[in-house]
Amino acid sequence: MSTGKLQQEIKKRDPFESPEQEAFLNLLRTGDQFENRSGKLFREHGITPSQYNVLRILRGEGKPLPSLEIADRLIQVVPAITGLIDRLEKQDLVKRERCVEDRRVVYVSITARGRELLKKLDQPVKKLHEQLLGHLTRKELKELSRLLEKAREHGLTNT
Repeated sequence: MSTGKLQQEIKKRDPFESPEQEAFLNLLRTGDQFENRSGKLFREHGITPSQYNVLRILRGEGKPLPSLEIADRLIQVVPAITGLIDRLEKQDLVKRERCVEDRRVVYVSITARGRELLKKLDQPVKKLHEQLLGHLTRKELKELSRLLEKAREHGLTNT
């Protein structure tokens, strides 16, 4: 049996215990490399990937959202949405307003400065996506997304 590329990359002597283990470790390694590349891009602009995600959610919605709604929509789960929004507010990228009907609810909106930052990042992010995945065909990208969604869906039902 020939060794897979991941086995060579991590210089693993013995074969993986199962195809599931190999696929799982491939996902982790790929995710880590993609995260490092995107993290570097966002750091150059003074934000984290999670902060970028919050700004994208707010820009896409086009209106203020409750902070818990933002937390539900994030790509990566963050333990403290309040701290994440605090840091964005300190940079004047978002602003908060308490709901007058229910003081427990805090609405968050993107500021003009936040929109400007996203506009600056739009092309570099698109270019990064193309660098990381542009070598795959449209059909391969659709299949990759389908398989990842299938894995995630099954993983969520078995927790």
